[in-house]
Amino acid sequence: GIDPVLTGRLLEALDAMGHTDSVVIADAHFPAARLAGGHQVDLPGLSTPRVLRAICSVLPLDDAPGLDLMASPNPDLLDVQRELVEAAGLETGDQGYELVERFAFYDRAAQAQLIIRTGETRIYGNALVRKGVVPSTGDWA
Repeated sequence: GIDPVLTGRLLEALDAMGHTDSVVIADAHFPAARLAGGHQVDLPGLSTPRVLRAICSVLPLDDAPGLDLMASPNPDLLDVQRELVEAAGLETGDQGYELVERFAFYDRAAQAQLIIRTGETRIYGNALVRKGVVPSTGDWA
């Protein structure tokens, strides 16, 4: 039942994360190599919403908030950003995500435990996810 997007190395990295540790799902334009500090996984054939959906199938989001999106100059969410919110199991307008100015997003990304570089070509298609508490067996579906 594990999503095939989740490689062994990726699952191992997600498992090693603790509460509020973060992972970045980055588009193809993101400076992943510079910011990852060697903690990078490449999934070049996939979009960021697809990878985020797979991650959220095994990792509960934190509630303060669990998802950061890189803010674009457009005051409205871009299509890729709406898809990222939906992939995280949230709805636009929820308090479960935050729009973060681009350079502040880079600063947060540099602190992440892992950066996943995807093949996403749409601009501002980046997400930072914070791991929530993994409940005891049977408490989370």
